[in-house]
Amino acid sequence: MDTTFTNEQKRRYSRHIVLKGIGPEGQRRLLDAKVLIVGAGGLGSPLALYLAAAGIGTLGIADGDTVSLTNLQRQVIHTSHDVGRAKVDSAEEHIKALNPDVKIIKYEEYLTEDNIAETVRDYDFIIDGTDNFSIKYLINDACVMEGKAFCMGGISEYSGQVMTHVPGAACYRCLFPEPPALADVKSCAVTGVLGSIAGICGTLMATETIKYITRNGTLLTNALLTFDTLEMTFCRMEVGKDTDCPLCGKEPKITQLKEYAFKPCAKNRTHNE
Repeated sequence: MDTTFTNEQKRRYSRHIVLKGIGPEGQRRLLDAKVLIVGAGGLGSPLALYLAAAGIGTLGIADGDTVSLTNLQRQVIHTSHDVGRAKVDSAEEHIKALNPDVKIIKYEEYLTEDNIAETVRDYDFIIDGTDNFSIKYLINDACVMEGKAFCMGGISEYSGQVMTHVPGAACYRCLFPEPPALADVKSCAVTGVLGSIAGICGTLMATETIKYITRNGTLLTNALLTFDTLEMTFCRMEVGKDTDCPLCGKEPKITQLKEYAFKPCAKNRTHNE
């Protein structure tokens, strides 16, 4: 592996290069990696900023939404001057200001059953930063079918959860075979959400991404990490791969990608927490 760096890279990534478990080889893997972030909102904001700072060579960002004033309480990659702009354009500008060497690939669209497989196929790791159960299950299904590793996260009010999947491990459907009923889902516009928990969840997901790429540490595979910020408690629940999983079990029933018609945010369909 070529672990030569420019003088600027040596200075920029010096704290990684000297860090046990990452070092020169790990930093080179980060620089060579291609990561797709689905959703440039609450979770996608810290994800994009920390992964860009870490030196991920190529960041794909998929989001068909524009910045609104209500986003700014938690979507910290955007500013007041970005209101009305495409989120992918705003995110690109702020990422480039942080680390101009990162290559940005923008998808100013929502991922669907028609385009998701082709999109995720080009990446080493996929991150779900969405607040829409329809797309969450679509990301899970597409990544499992394409043999891609991914990290999923979600937040609500004062709490959140994170899990990571690698081929062969439990997928999202092993834990939650089907999405909840529409009547059981309320958007953050109705219930509210503490802005700072998007940062907690997003940085946890960014850390999982860096660990996967650098081959360092223990991932949240076959596990679900939940946290409650009111009590400031974290709980890691170990879960096994479900042999009866409709997607990745011994006799899978789901063999084609199909987007759920159920969309909790139907009035304002977003790809971001």
